[in-house]
Parts: sequence; C-alpha cells; structure tokens
Amino acid sequence: RLMPELPKFDDEDLKSYGDEEEELALSPPAVLMSVLATQERLLEDILECIPVGESAVIHPLSYEFCLVLGYLLTWKLTLAFFKAASSQLRVLYSQYFRKTKSLNKLLYHLFRLMPENPVLSGPTSEVPNKDTKTFFTEELHLDVK
Repeated sequence: RLMPELPKFDDEDLKSYGDEEEELALSPPAVLMSVLATQERLLEDILECIPVGESAVIHPLSYEFCLVLGYLLTWKLTLAFFKAASSQLRVLYSQYFRKTKSLNKLLYHLFRLMPENPVLSGPTSEVPNKDTKTFFTEELHLDVK
C-alpha cells in the first residue's frame, strides 16, 4: 500500500532535474534498490551454472526458494512504485534501470526460473484436455501463515 505513495516525493524534486544536458537518471528508493542489488548477487550465485533456456529446479521452502521469492516480491514492489510514478518520473527511473542493467538481470533470471512445463500439479487425468490449468491461467494466492 505504501509503494504507490512514494513517487509523490520525487515529483516535488523533479524541477531540479531539467537543466542539465547529460542523460539523467533517478533511483527509486535507495533501500529498495540496495535490497534488489543484494538479491541479484545471491540469485546469480544460485543460477550461475544454469544457462538461459534451461530451467532451474527450486524446491519449495528451501533456502533457494526463499531467496527467489524475496527477489520476485522485491520486483513486485519496484514495479508497483514505477506504475504509480508520473510519466516524467518513469523516464528518469527507466534510465536508472538501464544504467544498472537491473531489468536485463530480471529477464535473465526469469528465463532460467521459468518451468519447462507450467502445468499446475494436482489431480490430473491421463488425457490432456483444453482446460489444463497452468501457472499462466490460474490466479496465485500467497497467504502468509
């Protein structure tokens, strides 16, 4: 709930960014970007031996699972922040992501984390039908207990 409110504070300082000739970039909240950078390094250590195109097997509730989940949830916060920003701020934030290559790293990690077969596990029939449930057709419910 807090992330969409944060870009308002950068909107107030936006006027001071317009006078320079160099390509400008503005970082999203520094704490968020610090956490993201740390998680990127940890994920790179986990996924370093897996080439893009092959999928990593991450077992639920393992240490690696917690790191991946934290990384993806951090990106969810970052994208909520980005979505709430004005178009002028989005340009500055996107320049920051371009300079740090964070978005490239996200895609690189996602293509190694995506399962080869995104079918949800559960009761299945032996004959596949049109109503096969996948990770892309069903809503995911994350309930913290």
